[in-house]
Amino acid sequence: MAIMAGVTMSAQADNNVKLDSKRPGKEHHELCTPEQRAELKVKQLTLALDLSNKQQKEMQKLLLDQNKDREQFIKSLKANAASGKKPSADERFAMQTKRLDAQIAMQREVRKVLTEDQFSKYEEMKTARQDRSKNGFRNFKRSHERNSRR
Repeated sequence: MAIMAGVTMSAQADNNVKLDSKRPGKEHHELCTPEQRAELKVKQLTLALDLSNKQQKEMQKLLLDQNKDREQFIKSLKANAASGKKPSADERFAMQTKRLDAQIAMQREVRKVLTEDQFSKYEEMKTARQDRSKNGFRNFKRSHERNSRR
């Protein structure tokens, strides 16, 4: 009887999990405005990189512009998906080129704002975030658990 109660409780707990969520932990991005996301990111960067007030303001502007552009892009993708329109090979190429150009521009602007030490740490953080994204959250969680045991 105790086993049945345990199985029932764990089954109920599993029902509360979002099964259609492709990227765990990203739900808050849909709920936040671009301004809120930029503010949160600046606070994270301030803690990690010890940004000055001037650097905080400049990063806030850069991140806000980036978030607004990203939001517009996602809206256009969703509109195209809703209408059933798939981009052609040339359109995909143009989107990738635009995205990479924006990344290059952002990197140049961030390099102007941060000191050399801050920028190298920023790049390390960015690489770690990309690795987590590429390898999946589960792999990151395992490696993080191993590193925290040391």
